[in-house]
Amino acid sequence: MYDTVRDRLIHLHHCRGAGWKTIQALLAADATLSAPFSLSPSALRSLVPLSDAQWNAFFHDLHAIDMQRLLQAYHSRGIHLITLWDADYPPLLKHIHAPPWVLYAKGNLALLQQVKLISIVGTRHPTKEGIAALEKLVPPLVSAGFTIVSGLAFGIDVCAHQLAVRHGGTTIAVIAGGLDHVYPKAHRSFARQLMEEHLVIAEHPPATRPQPWQFPARNRIISGLSLGTIVVQARVKSGSLITAAYALEQGREVFAVPGPIGLAESAGPNTLIQHGAKLVQQADDVIAEFPYL
Repeated sequence: MYDTVRDRLIHLHHCRGAGWKTIQALLAADATLSAPFSLSPSALRSLVPLSDAQWNAFFHDLHAIDMQRLLQAYHSRGIHLITLWDADYPPLLKHIHAPPWVLYAKGNLALLQQVKLISIVGTRHPTKEGIAALEKLVPPLVSAGFTIVSGLAFGIDVCAHQLAVRHGGTTIAVIAGGLDHVYPKAHRSFARQLMEEHLVIAEHPPATRPQPWQFPARNRIISGLSLGTIVVQARVKSGSLITAAYALEQGREVFAVPGPIGLAESAGPNTLIQHGAKLVQQADDVIAEFPYL
């Protein structure tokens, strides 16, 4: 049905139920991924760790999706597909635990090959001090050649993207769900701008609507793309600290902007500093950690 394992991977990646572990299981059974397209339903069923409902959806999509039509549509819309085996897959991301099998990207793909990528994350409800910290950090980071990576969420994330754009830098937005369903809706216009001049990426096919579990999962991509992650205001239980935890797991640098001890939004960064994250008061505190660049 397909000439290459890459083509088969892309088709499987569009099948409902074919999450990261399912594709891993199929690769373990057959490194060419030919089995799903040639085995009997009963034989294939034994290879995939899916519930009955998930299996039915997966098997339907396996034989119903017109992949050629979809790929033509993606091409006409400027959507690029990058698999884990492609030369233009982001080099740092390739080495994390459970790297995305496929990335869907729209915009300037060259940004994925940049070495100087730094992620900035934080609360959806920043104080004026949090915004002031971003305004102090982002312009000199941009001037030093860093591309800003974040998640396009309300608050610190979108402000980091906007400051990078405003100061003539470059930025990458990593979203949950697919490119056709940017969340939050309020940022869709800005996302379209990024898709023209910068880059927006997702690990799910474009038609995928965002689900709650996808947001913490995409945080591993934010940190995985980057040399380090800066946390600017975050509560103790927040997605930003999940991103920081991924960064530590991935062997990347973790930076934190300290704040007043009575402020809930300071608790996350202050706790990270207690546990060894580098305290950041100015951009040079970050830049100094990468003297080899």
